[in-house]
Amino acid sequence: MRAVLSTTIRRFVRDRRGNIAVIFALACVPLITVIGCAVDYSRATQMRAKLQAAADAASVGAIAKASPAFAAAGTMTSDGAIPVGVTDARNIFNANVANLTGYTLDSVTPTVVKNGSTVTSTVAFSGSIKTMFLGVIGKTALTASGTSTATASMPLYVDFYLLLDNSPSMGVAATPADVTKLVNATTGNSFKPNDQCAFACHDYNDSNNYYNLAKSIGVTTRIDVLRSATQSLMDTAVASQTYSNQFRMAIYDFGAASSSIGLRALFALSSSLSSAKTAAANIDLMGVYGNNDSYTKDMDSPFTSVFPALNNVISAPGAGTSSAPMKYVLFVSDGVADENNSGCLKPIKNVSGMSRCQSPINPALCDTLKNRKIKVAVLYTTYLQLPTNSWYMNWIDPFNAGPYGPSPNSEIAQNMQSCASPGLYFEVSPTQGISDAMNALFRKAVADARISG
Repeated sequence: MRAVLSTTIRRFVRDRRGNIAVIFALACVPLITVIGCAVDYSRATQMRAKLQAAADAASVGAIAKASPAFAAAGTMTSDGAIPVGVTDARNIFNANVANLTGYTLDSVTPTVVKNGSTVTSTVAFSGSIKTMFLGVIGKTALTASGTSTATASMPLYVDFYLLLDNSPSMGVAATPADVTKLVNATTGNSFKPNDQCAFACHDYNDSNNYYNLAKSIGVTTRIDVLRSATQSLMDTAVASQTYSNQFRMAIYDFGAASSSIGLRALFALSSSLSSAKTAAANIDLMGVYGNNDSYTKDMDSPFTSVFPALNNVISAPGAGTSSAPMKYVLFVSDGVADENNSGCLKPIKNVSGMSRCQSPINPALCDTLKNRKIKVAVLYTTYLQLPTNSWYMNWIDPFNAGPYGPSPNSEIAQNMQSCASPGLYFEVSPTQGISDAMNALFRKAVADARISG
């Protein structure tokens, strides 16, 4: 009997057929725990991703261009928090999680702050997600938290000072076709036989002046185009600004007449661009009082007095905020000075008994502005060659033209480009409109302001 019992015990010890059940029972608890962890963590990850997406939408939406915070930032004169942005961010977050279930939101903390020309929105959230399987090991919830940050660059405030050359040389016909038309109309006329003039001179002493003639025969002059181009520029500025007072405009020329020559304000600096457009309708050619005018001796482009006067008008440029706008000068001219200037780059000797200077602009005049961090945008209205005009051929052509018209190496063009701040020079070709060029240069200036700011 003892032998049988001993044999049975030895058989039981050697038998392995029932161990799989025991092993499975022992392994089942950690296996279920691992699978449960994977399921719970997967759910938590998906839920956190949805909460993070809501935070992202809130941080970006709170400082979008059309958002209340962006509008409020535009009116702020100093840095600081933007409460309306905090409310908006919270509302956007809540709207995005309205249909989500299976979580408890412990906190959502938006902050929206303006610092200089940058608005920053941050949305932080924290919550918990109830577990389904991890409870067996005492883990009843998983934490889900995150932060989303977005920034937006505010549009910069810019003051534009338009300096428009309205001297008699801007009465030249605007295109080669207009030049030919005016030359033909002044050839063999009863008033000045064989004049062959391409200048629409605005002579107050002569009712038969070529200014009136040009108008009567439909010749478009540079000043006509400049007038309409300046009006068009105001429309472009309105369409380009984000805030109603983002851009301010001032319009200056060289004076209504030679008797009052000098910097003249046609329109004082203002954010009312519609009023600036109305004022631009008054842009016109300077009037003179006969040949060898007694007021100026025909020296009607006084760059060396106009630029310092404009410099005195412009206050210190700022960083581009509403209280400290950036400053840009938009100078439109054919680039030739005609003035009493003993320091002339290209002096004309023994003319009218004075130190008459008819010369390409001196870029040093623009350097004074640029050294103050005022940007100078230059639109050079190419001085077309006038082969029938003896004064042009004697005094302008030598530093302007090549054998077939204005040369790429023209000293006028070179000096005008030197006058401009980098990237803010534009030359109007005879076939290109001044309006398109002015609008293009304005957009370049606005883009430059964003980079510079």
